[in-house]
Amino acid sequence: MDQSLDQSLDRSKEIKKVTQWHLAKRSFQRHWQLYILMILPILYFIIFKYVPMLGALIAFKDYNVVQGIIDSPWVGWKHFENFFNNPVAWDLIKNTLFLSLFQLAVTFPLPILLALALNEIKDGIFKRSVQMFTYAPYFISTVVIVSMIILMLSPRTGIVNNLMEAVGLDAVNFLGQAEMFRSIFVWSDAWQITGYSAIIYLAALAGVDKQQYEAAKIDGASRLQKIWNVDIPSIMPTIVIILILSVGNLMAIGFEKVYLLQNPLNLGTSEILQTYVYKMGGLSMLILVLLQL
Repeated sequence: MDQSLDQSLDRSKEIKKVTQWHLAKRSFQRHWQLYILMILPILYFIIFKYVPMLGALIAFKDYNVVQGIIDSPWVGWKHFENFFNNPVAWDLIKNTLFLSLFQLAVTFPLPILLALALNEIKDGIFKRSVQMFTYAPYFISTVVIVSMIILMLSPRTGIVNNLMEAVGLDAVNFLGQAEMFRSIFVWSDAWQITGYSAIIYLAALAGVDKQQYEAAKIDGASRLQKIWNVDIPSIMPTIVIILILSVGNLMAIGFEKVYLLQNPLNLGTSEILQTYVYKMGGLSMLILVLLQL
């Protein structure tokens, strides 16, 4: 009896495998175009996302270009000990964390507020005009954005300082003051990405059931009450997902913008982990070149 039971179980497993194979084969035959479209994105993530993860081993090895990542000698926590024994280590972590949290606190809620405001605009021409002016900064390169900031805040020729001097105030070297760096970086970043980031929330608001608005109108709800009781609960799943993704990238600050806005006067708050690693890498390469001469 036990033998027959085992045989029946083996047969059921085989049937299940065959059934799954036929289902997969049938699905591919029906939707082969979609599977082909998936090839390039999958290859992109494999080549540029998953394969580079092997580079994380460099942190635990005395990396040698000739030997490669796998064959380089293992040193364990040596590099981490050297970094945390560095007197500037905690300052770098603090600067990176503070700048990231400040950026998240400003740039996360602003697209939501913009999307809610745009959703209330009934005039199509005005709405499209606002969208155009808020989306456009996103497509300006980081180098151009930094150049605009420097031109506007220059202590001699900047527009802001010219206006301040016109009303009798003294000129201020904004980029030369360490305490102002975070505000300049974050608010310029908010101006650049708020409009584009609002698109996903506008898409979520477009899917809200119109009957909910009609019910709120019948109940005598004001605009603010509709936003609070209908719009926000409806897009809350989207807000939570975007928040989780944003927190996951908390320490991934835009290196280019920070580096371009840096100068010797604001390094107290502008020196972050990414810029420090970049400078140390360049310094190590320079020392290596000099030793070879």
